[in-house]
Order: sequence, then C-alpha cells, then structure tokens
Amino acid sequence: MPDVTGYRAKIGVIVPSTNTVVEHDVNKLAPHGITFHCGRMYVEQQAMGDHATFMGLQTQIRGSMSVALRDVMTAQPDLMMMGMSAPTFSGGVAGNEAFQKEVSDQIGGMPVTTGASACRAALEALDVKKISVFSPYQPVADEWVDQYFTEAGFDVVKVTGLRCPTATSIASVTPRDLVKVLEEIDTPETEAIVQVGTNLSFIRMADEAETWLGKPVVAINTATVWHTLRQAGFTDTVGGYGTIIREF
Repeated sequence: MPDVTGYRAKIGVIVPSTNTVVEHDVNKLAPHGITFHCGRMYVEQQAMGDHATFMGLQTQIRGSMSVALRDVMTAQPDLMMMGMSAPTFSGGVAGNEAFQKEVSDQIGGMPVTTGASACRAALEALDVKKISVFSPYQPVADEWVDQYFTEAGFDVVKVTGLRCPTATSIASVTPRDLVKVLEEIDTPETEAIVQVGTNLSFIRMADEAETWLGKPVVAINTATVWHTLRQAGFTDTVGGYGTIIREF
C-alpha cells in the first residue's frame, strides 16, 4: 500500500545537523503527494571561518553521513537527495561522480541526486555557458566549485564566497546582503547566476532576481529538488521559485 501522504514518492534528504534551510525549502517546493524526509549528519564543531575549520567541518560531515543515511532509509524512501553542497563539488566532475556512487552503494544502489549534478543539469537545460557563482564558503570550496563547473563545460566568469564564520550563520545572510553580492558578480557576459550552499536561503529571492537581472538565477536547493523530481519521472512545475522549476 502507498504512503498516505507520500503516495507518489518519498524522497530521503541528507543534511548537516546545523542546516535550518533545506527542510523549509523542500517543503515549499514539494508537489502534492511527494514528501521529503531528512536524515541529519551530526556536526559538533560548526566553525568554518578559515581554511582549517572549514576543512574540519567537511570531515565531520563525511564522518557522520553513513549514520544519517542509515536513519533516513528506515522511512523507505524511493530516491535520495543530498542536502549539502560543498562535498559534491570537491574533486571536480570525477569527484562528484565518485561521491554519488559512494552514497548509492551504501543504500542499495538507489538513485542519488547531488547539488553539483543538479546545478549542471539545470544550466544545461537553460542552455547557458557563461556563469557567475556565489557561495557561503571559504576560498578552498570556491576553487572546488570553479573546477567542477569548468570541467563540466562552463565558462566561470566570476566566483565568490561570503566567508561565513559558522555553519549556522549561513542561514543568517539576508536578502539585502545578497543584493550586493548579485550586483558584484553580474557582468554583461554572464548568462546565468548560480548560488551554492544549501543553508543559504535563496529560493524565493532567485525568482525575484531574475526579473531585475534579466537572466536565469539558479538556487541550488531549487535545482536539486527539480533534478530529483525529473530523475524520478515527475514533470510537476512550481511557480515563484525560478525559471528552472517553473518552465523545465
């Protein structure tokens, strides 16, 4: 018998325990009859204000991922979505593919969507090549993002990180702060803007920014939900959160 609320599909979502935005976003984007269920990766030390602490945060996330996957699998999901982004960009295209396989192997071969793969698929659907990107990260992760998109065939015009001091402080970045960032990274040659960092609240603002920038703006949480749905064969569209999930 199908699940009463998730009667079309149940999607597992893996997030850091410090993340307060992904659950909000997926529930805003969820079509009727498709439900999202989170497993949380325990983060004890949330500092990420310099290279050493940022890399330490990544180690904590990877170290607790198996338990989060174990826990969310008890809900018997149909697909798995990764609700964190930095590790999915590490190592470029090959690194993302290895990450997806690692996760899929732990959950019996179930399809896995990552933020990196989702953003790539969204940009390909939008048929753009020249992009500018922003993140909440330290420079090392911005280098990962640059490498991934470059290897995927995109021309990265600009990439910048907000250098947030802790994992939870990412969620405190305001729309006013992001207006300044968008103005700084938008250039005449930029065909689309991409936001990465799943704890950065941007799904609604991305849609609004498209109207005054006159170009696609891809929020990673929107892209990842969109890609997960499309991989599962669902064609539902959602208005108010950007071109990618409204028109593709």
